[in-house]
Amino acid sequence: MDTMTLWHTTGWEFAALAFAALLVGFSKTAVSGANTVSLAIFAAVLPARASTGVLLPILIAGDVLAVLTYRRHAHWPTLWRLFPAVAAGVVLGTLFLVWADDGIVRTSIGAILLLMAGVTVWRRRTAEQAEEPESVTSRAGGVKARSYGVLGGFTTMVANAGGPVMSMYLLSAGFRKLGFLGTSAFFFLIVNVSKVPFSAGLGLIDGSSLLLDAALVVFVVPGAFLGTWAVNRINQRLFEQLVIAATVVGGVQLLLR
Repeated sequence: MDTMTLWHTTGWEFAALAFAALLVGFSKTAVSGANTVSLAIFAAVLPARASTGVLLPILIAGDVLAVLTYRRHAHWPTLWRLFPAVAAGVVLGTLFLVWADDGIVRTSIGAILLLMAGVTVWRRRTAEQAEEPESVTSRAGGVKARSYGVLGGFTTMVANAGGPVMSMYLLSAGFRKLGFLGTSAFFFLIVNVSKVPFSAGLGLIDGSSLLLDAALVVFVVPGAFLGTWAVNRINQRLFEQLVIAATVVGGVQLLLR
């Protein structure tokens, strides 16, 4: 894998990666989708394709902390609806990575994220938000879950950018703050762990990347504690606005990078 090892990073580069790891912990326990900034930092410091393999174990560490924090709030009917479609999306993403270059990947995902943000804002301005995520059990809800699931699996495989897509789905389904965080925590832990064999098979995870991960993972913990502290001080409306804003920022930076 064409990546930088721990010994080849400068002090400033390592500091940037450490900040990105801290932001992963924060995003997993507070504002899901904010780790698109981490994706941008990793891709700026490391080779673009290789950065996805280095970032994946960092994301899994954040997922574990999020599950430990919000495990009681997960909505499992939604998860079971999503997983088959996500699996299909991961397979499609793996095939896409075999031939697509970084420019095609970035442009495609950036456009998808901006589209999802626009659709979500439009839906929330034209319909009342449900108090509980009951819509996922309806036929229309099932179609929406499968559509978002495929997109989420595809984007998380090719660039670890599935967070904003699934954030848009959970917001559009009417999830409240804790249900949102609990459901997304289990979702991404399961999905990210399942991606490890695919990433290793593509050469995106190896001994060098894992050594760098070992040095960075400790920064995820304080980020997670910061997120747990902050989430209780963010009201529902601000929470939703931050998630959508993070999605837009992620989409724009992918298109412009």
